[in-house]
Parts: sequence; C-alpha cells; structure tokens
Amino acid sequence: MNFNELAPAKEPTFYFIGVTTGKSSIMKVFPAWAKHLGISQIIKGIDCKSHSNPEVYRRIVSFLREDKFSLGSLVTTHKLDLLEAARDYFEWLDPYAIQLSEVSSISKRDGVLRGHATDHIASGLSFDAMTKGGNIVTNNPEVCILGAGGSAIALTIHLFNLEESRCPSKIYVTDQNEKRLKDMEEVHKKIECRIPKEYILCMTAKENNNVVDKLREGALVINATGLGKDAPGSPLTDAVVFPKNGLAWDFNYRGNLVFLDQAKAQQESKNLTILDGWIYFVRGWLSVISEVFNIYIPSEGPEFKKLCEIAANLR
Repeated sequence: MNFNELAPAKEPTFYFIGVTTGKSSIMKVFPAWAKHLGISQIIKGIDCKSHSNPEVYRRIVSFLREDKFSLGSLVTTHKLDLLEAARDYFEWLDPYAIQLSEVSSISKRDGVLRGHATDHIASGLSFDAMTKGGNIVTNNPEVCILGAGGSAIALTIHLFNLEESRCPSKIYVTDQNEKRLKDMEEVHKKIECRIPKEYILCMTAKENNNVVDKLREGALVINATGLGKDAPGSPLTDAVVFPKNGLAWDFNYRGNLVFLDQAKAQQESKNLTILDGWIYFVRGWLSVISEVFNIYIPSEGPEFKKLCEIAANLR
C-alpha cells in the first residue's frame, strides 16, 4: 500500500517499508515462516519513493509508534533517510544504528519504540557464507562497492573485522551523491581501520566503469545501488571490464538485474563467480523478524536450514 493509505491495524501486523514491496518474495515467504515459527502471519508493505520528503518518513514512523497492533517493520532503501527525518520519534537506538545513522528494523518493547541497524549482521553472514571454505576471497583482494548507502556502509564494517588473510587490500566506494560518500567517510573515521579506502564521486555509469576496469585480478565488485530493483538499469555499462577471477555480487535478488547480466556475459572469459542477493535477503529478514517478535532464530544449524528451505520453495 501507499504511505497515504495507512490505517489502524485490526490485528497484530508486521510491516515492510520499501519502494515496490508487493513484488518482494517476502509476501509469500513471511506467512510460511510465521506459521513455522508460531507468530503473527499478517504482513503489509508500505511503499514510498526513494529519498522521499522527510514528512513522509515522519508520518510512517509516527503511525508505527502510535498504532496498537502495529508490531514493527523491516526498512529497506529508506534506512538512512528515515532515521534522519524521524530520529526524535525513536526512544531507543542500538549502537550500530547510532554509528551508521540508519535503521533497518523498527520494533516495540514495553511501549518503547526501538531502532536497530541489522545490515552489518545480514551482509556479514552472507559474505562469510559465500566466501569461507573456498578460494573466492584470497590474497587480500580489492573490493569495489558501487553505492554508498546504508547496506554498503554495513558491509564495510564487516570487512574491517575480517581476519588478516581475508581482509581487503583496498576498498573503493563510488556514488553519484557526494553527501553519501562524505557520510560514509565520517563513519569510517570513527573506526580504527588501516584498510586504505577511496571514495569516488561517479555521476555516470561510464565513470563507474573506469573504477572497475582498473581493479586487479581477484577483486570483488558489489552492486549496492538498488539499480535493478528499486530503479531499472545497472551502475555500469556493457563496456565494463570485470576483474579476472573476480566476484560479482548484486545485493538485489529480484528485478531486471542488469548488473548480473553484464557479469554473466564475461563469466567464462574472466572466470567470474556471480552471486545475487538471495542469501542476503533471507538473513536480513530473519534478523529483523527475530528482533520485532523477540524470538531467537539461529544463523546456522537445522532450524536455520529449514527456514532457508521454506523460503527457497516459495522464491
């Protein structure tokens, strides 16, 4: 539903704040997960445009805070903008929400509206699941993250804490929004990290190409822009040259996924490992569900595998 259609919930309801929520697999997956976990099965999407007017975010957060049967929400795309606009509505923020200036989870506990930043957990677990036990990430690779939003910042926090053998030799971050790049740099300045970082203003896909083209062999290229899902297209052009023996990871799992198509066109010639955002999707949702419903959900083991199977069957 559109944010203008908000109305008091008639029964315990979980929300999803995004751009095109009705197209997400979660609308089928959540009821099945909820049945398995024994929690409320009602989920509703709240759609608003990327970088909406601050009053839009204030209206949504105010509704969640005041409505009796509104349990909380997962926030995607709007994580930074929502907190910046409605920070005064939150009575408690976790340390990562404060550090990263974003909320991906809104919940209530004893009448207190709480905000959590969970992307560092979801992206970190996803990254580790994809790269540990193999040779994808070796020899301290370069990492290029296209997009400097909340998900990108969260991933860098995880990369900073990797063991020395897997730690990136350098991190490049590109964005067409100079403020986003500066905000990320400010977050990084507060963290002790010796990994070299370069923040590059790229106004066009061709300028992003120039960054990717210069990456050394084995580098990781990550699409954290939302292009392919929240808006059509890719942050790169078809002329881009991916690094040999590298990894191309799109945070998106649905949409036209042009970025992944561009990588697939060079998969054989460059020996690329290509991954979409499905694992990230599953782990991100489970971490927020755990917080909103105040239940323990393991990140590995038989129960986690069962939840993954439920999701995969409905993808």
